[in-house]
Amino acid sequence: MRKVFFLFVLSFIASTGKSQSSYQTVYSKFVLYSEREKMDHFLREQTIQNTFSLPLNSETEYRFEGSCRAVSQFLIDDEYVRRGFEKLFIKYDSLQTETKRAYLEAMYALSKNAYTSQVAKILKTEKEPKLYSICASYLFRAGFMTPADLLIEMIDRFPAYDSCDLLLELQKYLNNNLKSKKNNTPDLSSLFAYTSGKGNKNVFSFQRWNRDFPGMAIVQNEDGSFVRGDDGRLMIFQQLARSGSDLPYFITNGSTPQGAYCITGVATVRNNLIGPSPTLQLIMPYEGKWETYFNIPPTEVWDSLTDPYPEYQQLFPSSWRTYGPMQEVYFAGKIGRTEVIAHGTTIDPVYFKTKSFYPLCPTQGCLCAREDWNITTGKPIFSEQLGLISAFRSAKGTNGYLYVINIDDQQKAVSRDEIEKIVLQFERWRKK
Repeated sequence: MRKVFFLFVLSFIASTGKSQSSYQTVYSKFVLYSEREKMDHFLREQTIQNTFSLPLNSETEYRFEGSCRAVSQFLIDDEYVRRGFEKLFIKYDSLQTETKRAYLEAMYALSKNAYTSQVAKILKTEKEPKLYSICASYLFRAGFMTPADLLIEMIDRFPAYDSCDLLLELQKYLNNNLKSKKNNTPDLSSLFAYTSGKGNKNVFSFQRWNRDFPGMAIVQNEDGSFVRGDDGRLMIFQQLARSGSDLPYFITNGSTPQGAYCITGVATVRNNLIGPSPTLQLIMPYEGKWETYFNIPPTEVWDSLTDPYPEYQQLFPSSWRTYGPMQEVYFAGKIGRTEVIAHGTTIDPVYFKTKSFYPLCPTQGCLCAREDWNITTGKPIFSEQLGLISAFRSAKGTNGYLYVINIDDQQKAVSRDEIEKIVLQFERWRKK
């Protein structure tokens, strides 16, 4: 029962189908005014209000878990949510692991510091690595505990932490996150040059360290040039790489990890929240077979590889191989993260109208493009996702990689002007 509850609201697991990509052929019943009203009623009254008003026990726990997941996705914060959180905190020790995770994720999603006392108390006794990592990340973000204190606590709680990939990544995150934000990104022109001439077409998604601000994506042809419109203007598409929770990249449902994703194709997915616009299907390291990720013919050698980190590094020029942030997707995949794709959305952006990323919508860790819908006809009015797919299909070359890169820590959305300057700098560099 707990896995079925509110599945249509919460699931982002995709099943693929035949792609259609024109404004004329794309339609979603889910965006119609009556459907959005029905959804909002169900979400606020049934999922949040009614559930969190119930007593918390073994018969209702699955509903509390589902409601916490809805809170994380839609960022709903009201008196009913706070009442439910109080019940969950009181009975935390008796909850099942998935309920604990949903509760901690929801607290992380809603406030940077409102729940520090609760999370600090949970941290002192939590023995499950993923749950401990969420608590530690919360207290680190809030400035409630220093990285040194959190690591001392971690080593004391998990003496064999160095055999746990998740805790090793937590250690790396606590030690390096603040430093990484201050360091300059390696030269982008060298990366563009390195990825060209290999027969692949690639996508680059440029983000901020603060994922509350949207990023921008561009498409590269196999010769290194970038896709432009009929007017000669660079084609650029807005993308949000923020999850609802905005947990760190190495935790399930965290914001999109940086690094290289293999593009396996274009497909539609059967999911009301993602919608009917075609998606870029991606796989991370450790997600599927290595020959698929590295775009090579199947071989027994690759099947036998257990840690092809050196091969992953070959996706970058030498000047990028020691740049730690590009390793995020590799180690997130090794830990077990999967199902990160680039898609559109039918979610009503009104849920996020007070957020800096409005009118874009967060996901469970994917790259999400802006889509505006006609609530009377069910047709798209404006779709960055359809534009991205059209540009990718028109690009020359076979499917390559999608690179997610935080370019800096400015507290504003990545702009078209910034991306045009980055590409212009590369084009001038090539001519030298």
